[in-house]
Amino acid sequence: MKNKLKVLRAERNWTQADLANYLDVSRQTINAIEKGKFDPSLPLAFKIARLFTLKIEEVFEEQLD
Repeated sequence: MKNKLKVLRAERNWTQADLANYLDVSRQTINAIEKGKFDPSLPLAFKIARLFTLKIEEVFEEQLD
């Protein structure tokens, strides 16, 4: 799944560790999501969207092959 997490984080000058703390996950989880190696659970995706005051679809998009 494609996502805009890295861009959104950078716009706020947050490190991966900062974002991980806000979401109560590990920095490695943030890194894996940003690189597309891990898709977040639905509750985590909602939490991410709420943190950035966006809709899930504005943060994540389905990757069509």
